[in-house]
Amino acid sequence: MTLFRTRALVAAALLAVVGLTAACGSSGEAASAPSADPTAKAAELRLGFFANVTHAPALVGLSEGFLTKNLGATKLSTQVFNAGPAAIEALRSGSIDATYIGPSPSVNGFLQTKGEALRIVSGAASGGAQLVVREGINNVADLKGKTLATPQLGNTQDVALRAWLDENGLKTSVSSGGDVTITPTENATTLQLFRDGKIDGAWLPEPWSSRLVLEAGAKVLVDEKTLWPEGKFVTTQLIVRTDFLNSYPGTVRDLLAANLESVEFISANSEAAKKDTNNQIDELTGKPLTQPTIDRAWPNLDFTYDPLAASLQKSADDAVTAGTTKQGELTGIYDLRLLNALLAEQGKPALGDAGLGQG
Repeated sequence: MTLFRTRALVAAALLAVVGLTAACGSSGEAASAPSADPTAKAAELRLGFFANVTHAPALVGLSEGFLTKNLGATKLSTQVFNAGPAAIEALRSGSIDATYIGPSPSVNGFLQTKGEALRIVSGAASGGAQLVVREGINNVADLKGKTLATPQLGNTQDVALRAWLDENGLKTSVSSGGDVTITPTENATTLQLFRDGKIDGAWLPEPWSSRLVLEAGAKVLVDEKTLWPEGKFVTTQLIVRTDFLNSYPGTVRDLLAANLESVEFISANSEAAKKDTNNQIDELTGKPLTQPTIDRAWPNLDFTYDPLAASLQKSADDAVTAGTTKQGELTGIYDLRLLNALLAEQGKPALGDAGLGQG
């Protein structure tokens, strides 16, 4: 592919983003006018992510300098979240411009704003979630009457647990009651509650499922990979505030370029990426993972810029079943045009949006 052709592809994608996002508006309050320049860049990008291994592309991007390098003159500001719903609230309020996040909060944010608040622009990670329980619990029937934890009501693992229990004939409630009590709890607190015998297990993302296994004697009852075709399902994706995408498509392109570089670095340099990730966790939280923990967690995850769009509708349907969201239309939630232009520039195949794209 010629240099002229690849530049033309990227420019065309940027123009398309500007044209279509102008019709979509922003997060529902005050939409900015579309930029007249399809390569327009913001003075600052405010990026959210979690300080855990499921968000390794963000952490590696910080550690290796891929984010600052690709953003160039655009200032990078970061904010760390503990669970997806809080990140969505920050995005909707305009406190952040983009964030790494799980599928269920993304779906909720999209539906609650009638499809205006956000767009999924790339994948980041697949896998890395497990239901871990105490000894004596050997099957789903043993969970009746038990208390389990998830990171936050309506987050990706919360939805997965509620849907799985429902499929196996056990009812839950988002308020109280049900065959199994689910207590949304901050992950570090979950670890202590499990140690103290106050909960019987938890559906958690890495590294927390590994920590409960290694530090508190939990065992794996369900690895979520076993519930999906080929073991692939979206765990972490990159979303952007529609208003920001509308105004600064050039900056979004730079962010996507950094994410691509991070994912490819992880694939080619697993041990270095693992070290980068743990160093960032240490810097951000003051508590690095033990080597056994990150060694157990790391292979449970696949890092990919593929958004695995086919798994998103199932996640959305599960959220309806779980009672954490209402049925709604997801068409338009993906905007992969800038990502696919970058992939074309690198001679890589385009990625699909499972019919949930802009059109």
